[in-house]
Amino acid sequence: MHRSHAMPRPTSRLVPRLATGLVGAALAASGVLAAPAQAADGAADGADRRIVEHRVRAGETATSLAVRFHAWTDELVARNHLGRHAALQVGQVIEIPVVVSATRGHHHRHHGPATQPPAASPDPVVPGRERVRRVVARTAVRQGLDPQLALAVAWQESGWRMGVRSDAGAIGALQVLPGTGRWMELYAGRPLDLRTLADNAYAGTRLLALLQDETSSTRRAVAAYYQGLGAVRRHGLFDESRPYVRSVLAIRGNLEAGRPPA
Repeated sequence: MHRSHAMPRPTSRLVPRLATGLVGAALAASGVLAAPAQAADGAADGADRRIVEHRVRAGETATSLAVRFHAWTDELVARNHLGRHAALQVGQVIEIPVVVSATRGHHHRHHGPATQPPAASPDPVVPGRERVRRVVARTAVRQGLDPQLALAVAWQESGWRMGVRSDAGAIGALQVLPGTGRWMELYAGRPLDLRTLADNAYAGTRLLALLQDETSSTRRAVAAYYQGLGAVRRHGLFDESRPYVRSVLAIRGNLEAGRPPA
């Protein structure tokens, strides 16, 4: 998905100043993020906005709601006249301008084994594991993310291989779904080609960094990478997620100790 020219450009290292990122409210149907409140009679703010009414609950902020509902914080603040500090009151009803185009094409993060090659790759040579390791680690550092954690997730997902695609369509070393790639384009400010190592590493590490920031827990962030942030928030770790999390953390321990990942 190409960026809308009308949309502000994210500016911070991990979470855009304007939005803490655009995160998919439309992922709610598949459990990736929490479901939006009922729309206000289909009202829209321009061709690419859908207005959702929401009653503020304890602990919610303008930024966290922008993350949850796939909106820009600046737009949410301006629409509700929240002022410089974007203060919210429990019980207050606000309108959230959901970015419609950025919610299309997402589906559940959970997927099957990464065994099938992509239909095509723009790289003349599929990168080997050592190059995947270097690029993922370097990209993670740029995101302010523990590179060993990123490498552990990449090993769990693909064994540090780029030329794989899961049966759910997840692509490459970090097994990024196309819908997630479109979401991460909003952070990158440009289209991403998940078949390339650089863009795949960017999308996967950006997602993981965002999840860690949102959960304030490495264990929950890893679980959210597998089962979805909304599902983790509502239900905690699914039984099927626990072996995944244990495996990722064990791989990270091996890497930190200078041992092979597995």
